[in-house]
Amino acid sequence: MPEINNFNNVNLAGYPKRSGLYDPKYEHDGCGVGFVANINGTKSHEIIERGIEVIVNLLHRGATGGDTKTGDGAGILIQIPDAFLTRECNSIGISLPSPGKYGVGMIFSPQEQRPKKKCRQIIEETVVEEGLKFLGWREVPVNDSCLGDAARNSQPV
Repeated sequence: MPEINNFNNVNLAGYPKRSGLYDPKYEHDGCGVGFVANINGTKSHEIIERGIEVIVNLLHRGATGGDTKTGDGAGILIQIPDAFLTRECNSIGISLPSPGKYGVGMIFSPQEQRPKKKCRQIIEETVVEEGLKFLGWREVPVNDSCLGDAARNSQPV
């Protein structure tokens, strides 16, 4: 006879109960989601352009703060842009493995140098402890001229 699931491990919202580092109080729903993809997996800048168009068209959901320039942090998820990263990394002396043989971490670190250095040290050590090779850091250019006051005052870098 099949086991009956009496859902003792979930709460009324359908989320698992608090366990270890997981806490359902941090769960939230997105009120607008869009998907743009090439069904054949073909890479194209048009996919990026359409993804941005989706975000712009979701503005009606109230995704701005009181200053109307501060958004809710919506963004797009893309494939690792290997050609771009290879070019950028080569320019700073980092040699990348072949596509699919490396990963990318997007790290928002403290602005102050001492805690920033400590964060980087922890990340580098963790990568090595996991049996991976740490390749390096790339400072990403930031243009914050379009940010609203609320976003500018709380930006991580």
